[in-house]
Amino acid sequence: MADILPAIFFGHGNPMNALLDNSYTAGWRQIGKQTPKPKAILSISAHWFVPGTGVTISTSPRTIHDFGGFPQELYQVQYPAPGDPGLARRVQEILQPLTVEFDSSWGLDHGTWSVLKHVYPDADVPVVQLSIDETQPASFHFEIGRRLAPLRGENILIVGSGNLVHNLHAYAWGRHMPDPYDWAIHFEHEAKAMMVAGEYKPLIDYESLGPEAMLSVPTPDHYLPMLYVLASRQEGEVITFPIEGVDGGSISMLTMQVG
Repeated sequence: MADILPAIFFGHGNPMNALLDNSYTAGWRQIGKQTPKPKAILSISAHWFVPGTGVTISTSPRTIHDFGGFPQELYQVQYPAPGDPGLARRVQEILQPLTVEFDSSWGLDHGTWSVLKHVYPDADVPVVQLSIDETQPASFHFEIGRRLAPLRGENILIVGSGNLVHNLHAYAWGRHMPDPYDWAIHFEHEAKAMMVAGEYKPLIDYESLGPEAMLSVPTPDHYLPMLYVLASRQEGEVITFPIEGVDGGSISMLTMQVG
């Protein structure tokens, strides 16, 4: 397995992490130092959740500030990584006969750049984003991840960015950070055990896992990027969790690495 890159799911959390120095961002920087530098990155972010499957084709993708109500300093952050039209075409090829549209209007949203700003601070690795088709079930997204797996052997780093547990209604906005909710801890623990054991079906059918799953994954956008990464796992590969923690009581900052 030494000749293929890992695939990594990052719990990106609050966009302010782009500017902060904390245990999460320190962990992201360490991953960048430990991971062989890839030819390019294919990023699946929770924040490009649209009807249809698209891939960015721009040679200079723009930095998208897709949020509101944050300090002005955050809106001034730029992540000028180049794009990679060749990788975009390769993604379109590998996913045939699925229709994958080239998109020149999207860029890098904060699910991508708030993390990569720490992983590769020089913005010197080309980045392509793949959209998440909001009209499709979780099984569809797992299958796409499985079909993308060969890219790992082509020196492409597959990155998913979301949060395994993501409940903003329960989040402690502006208040003292509470202990994690029991339901968040229990669901994360259960999901991690299934990942390690290779029990993928319950994770794909997460809505059948009960009330804790529904509280942890009230909407699929932040959860599905994890399935893309998990699906790229090859036989015999180990799953590790280099970063753990829960922010605001209800946002899992878990990083999951395959390989």
